Amino acid sequence: MTPKDEYTLETLRAAGLIDDAIAEKAAFLADEKGMDVSDVLEESGMITGEEITQAIAAHYGMEMVSLRDLDIQQDVIDAMPSDIARRYGVIPVYKRDNELTVAISDPQDMDTLDSLRYTLSFDVVPVVASEREIKSSINLFYSGGGMGRASNALQELTEATIAGIATDETAELFGDAEEATEQDAPIIKLVSLIIIEAFRSRASDIHVEPMEKQLRVRYRIDGVLQEMESPPKRLQSAILQRLKIMANMKIAEKRVCQDGRIQINVMGRELDLRVSVVPSNHGESVVMRILDKESLKLGLPELGFFTDDQQTFRSLIQLADGIVLVTGPTGSGKTTTLYSCLNEINKPDRKIITVEDPVEYQLSGINQVHVRADIGLTFANALRSILRQAPNIVMIGEIRDIETAEIAVNASLTGHLVFSTLHTNDAPSAITRLIDIGVKPFLVASSLRGIMAQRLVRKICGKCSETYKPTEREMRQLGALAGQVEDVELTRGKGCQNCAYTGYSGRIGIFEIFTITEEVQHLIYEQVNSSTMRNKARELGMRTLREDGLRKVIAGQTTLEEVFRVTLGDME
Repeated sequence: MTPKDEYTLETLRAAGLIDDAIAEKAAFLADEKGMDVSDVLEESGMITGEEITQAIAAHYGMEMVSLRDLDIQQDVIDAMPSDIARRYGVIPVYKRDNELTVAISDPQDMDTLDSLRYTLSFDVVPVVASEREIKSSINLFYSGGGMGRASNALQELTEATIAGIATDETAELFGDAEEATEQDAPIIKLVSLIIIEAFRSRASDIHVEPMEKQLRVRYRIDGVLQEMESPPKRLQSAILQRLKIMANMKIAEKRVCQDGRIQINVMGRELDLRVSVVPSNHGESVVMRILDKESLKLGLPELGFFTDDQQTFRSLIQLADGIVLVTGPTGSGKTTTLYSCLNEINKPDRKIITVEDPVEYQLSGINQVHVRADIGLTFANALRSILRQAPNIVMIGEIRDIETAEIAVNASLTGHLVFSTLHTNDAPSAITRLIDIGVKPFLVASSLRGIMAQRLVRKICGKCSETYKPTEREMRQLGALAGQVEDVELTRGKGCQNCAYTGYSGRIGIFEIFTITEEVQHLIYEQVNSSTMRNKARELGMRTLREDGLRKVIAGQTTLEEVFRVTLGDME
């Protein structure tokens, strides 16, 4: 039992709200179920959440507030950044001159109050509110638009679900609840709403993570995880089972990792969700990646290409043969870029075959092969077979080993155009990576046509953008590139309801395109290191990721902060 649980029980006993027997039962169940004692007591019906909060506030001689009844003004919310509110689990409720009243759930946490005073430069005055109300208010006020609605809807349906499902051993231990049978309908609605609201909020991933005392639900929006209103821990088993049923997984199997797929129609759109289940300390962790076919209809300009880079890259993907690589870490948009390329060059007179692990999007008019290593259908085996199908264009999900790399090279040298990905930080490093895998340098030089490294940066929200002059710190970070923005007014987002007060809405790519010329081929023969290859690429006109990002900063599409965040390895 945590120190917070101990002082909660002590406070409630001192207030005469519970006796020693109830406290002992609550402590036992809290440890057994991985819940807070306050949640155990509240769900048992023995005591309300408001009574618990009142007792704690009275014990410490502090004011208690009900956040549900408060109309918190926007200027008060703006006084505390969202990351601070989420990090410390607090929310501002009043502001007067240099005094900021902040709702907290743990009056003993003096470290948090000291940190807030230092970070916010306000005289922080604490009041007490329940942890559940604080989390709900954070999601409401710091997740405007779709996120706020999602949080409210999830909270309302969660409460309805709790009401619609029989109380379990909590009621048996306290002996006050009637026994009833569990119903599936509320859980089905709750799980469906989690998915639907993720789509409405433009999330790319849904994370359902069992923690010690909570079932955490988070959405990844524009590459950043945001926490939603979490369902009670006691619904964990039912929610995870429902997700596994939807993904056609083995419900009884909880010891091994499983992969599955969910197909669902949301607001007239067909969505595919790639589902991964991994056993963890406190239950099975579920991650669902939302695959929206509409995102594949983007043209090269919508991906973030400026006209010059667009022409260069389009010339590469229109070649008759050779290898074109897209590089970058996981989550950098490589798959979306490759699929958008395939859509652009998919013509009736061309046969296109892909080999993927797994097939993320199902594309019309393209033959897609799903790798299954468990039955011997590896990348290499699949590639050998599909080359007998006489394709014009082949896409390989990823070059991972020498066998796959050699087949890709041979295919490119026999008249096929091959697209694939590699996990390297920049474009020139892909050459070194292929040689390290075991491909002979002369084969790399002969087959490779171009390499593009990419990252995703968040776009500035169009509803709350403002101009400003770059700070001295930003100029120092730019180094040799600082001269390009010295007399330029840059753009950033102030934060508004439309962008959940982040200042960003949507994402675009920044790119580093390396075209293989005869001069570069000679360097490959000589097996020069990555640094020498990178210097030569820049001499030949290649822009680095940071340089392309800076162009998009000057154009008002993103911020220096975003470019610095994703190009840490691209220092001048």
